[in-house]
Amino acid sequence: MLYYLIHLKEWLITHAVFTPAQAEWMSPLRIFNYITFRALAGAASAFMISVIIGPWLIGRLRVMKIGQVERTEHVGAVGEKHKCKAGTPTMGGLLIIVAVTISTLLWSPLNVFIVMTLATMIMLGLIGFIDDYLKLKKRHAGGMPARVKILLQIAWGITASVILLNWPGTQSHIRNLMVPFIKSPVVTDMGVFCTILLTTLVIVGSSNAVNLTDGLDGLAIGCTSSAALAYMIMAYAAGHLIFAEYLNVPYIVGSGELTVFCGCLLGASLGFLWFNCHPAQVFMGDTGSLALGGAIAMVALLIKQELTLVIVGGVFVMEALSVILQVMSFKLTGKRIFAMSPIHHHFELRNWSETQITIRFWILSIICALLGVATLKLR
Repeated sequence: MLYYLIHLKEWLITHAVFTPAQAEWMSPLRIFNYITFRALAGAASAFMISVIIGPWLIGRLRVMKIGQVERTEHVGAVGEKHKCKAGTPTMGGLLIIVAVTISTLLWSPLNVFIVMTLATMIMLGLIGFIDDYLKLKKRHAGGMPARVKILLQIAWGITASVILLNWPGTQSHIRNLMVPFIKSPVVTDMGVFCTILLTTLVIVGSSNAVNLTDGLDGLAIGCTSSAALAYMIMAYAAGHLIFAEYLNVPYIVGSGELTVFCGCLLGASLGFLWFNCHPAQVFMGDTGSLALGGAIAMVALLIKQELTLVIVGGVFVMEALSVILQVMSFKLTGKRIFAMSPIHHHFELRNWSETQITIRFWILSIICALLGVATLKLR
């Protein structure tokens, strides 16, 4: 890990390899001590890894015939528009996971915050990978049964909750319930059951909301980039004593390293967007969407900004709500609120082009991200 280069000078002097005067030329290595530098370096690294590895991975996916299966839920005009996407390489989320993991390990030391966030991203990515694999094996868009997929996500949510409740660095503040616009915790100790319930709900809800948003070229990954940038700022504030006190947000020792993770996530997202923009050369699949949603959720939970995720991820919330409202309305009244859900398909049927929908939703996601960051001050 490049972070540990900051200790190289001390080690060389301590072990009499160099005298203090001889080791002076290594003083610039102290730049690795700054989280802001490492976050930006991580973003650049993740972007470069994505762009460099991307063509090779897409080529391998094509050779292995790992392509998008035609989705049976797309009917009518939407089905016709999306027919041409069948066969496009999927499971591209592997590229994001690899880029984020390598870059984070390069630029950040391993602490409980980094380990839990990486673990959540990889575990949910694995669930998505199995789902994508089953879709390809069956040659059907159904994949893993929805109930099984949800149960696996819940299982990881509970596991992560138990770890956080028992780890010394997180066991106290993870029980707090913070609400946007309020300075102090609304509840200082939610108890074990409520903490597990909230943590699991946030992880499962966020991962599935991103999954529902992933329906148009570049849509989900563009909105993820906005959320990653917002949480990069919030993580930096939570891990910086002076900023945390000034903004009246919980100061959490060690959480500043999540700034580096979010920077890597931002860089990897932009790198993936390079290939995922319309017309997409590769899709992230559930491998990517579940991993991204879970990673953002874990960052939000660790810095106690989980409820702010409703604002920052406004587009994801809108997409998920459109599905919930559509199903409820049809079951209760037999009528549909939207022409089709998730809501981006509704606009497709209103003759918005795919590019129009994607860019307009990106604009909304940027606005939501800015509003989320603004809650740090509005307390």
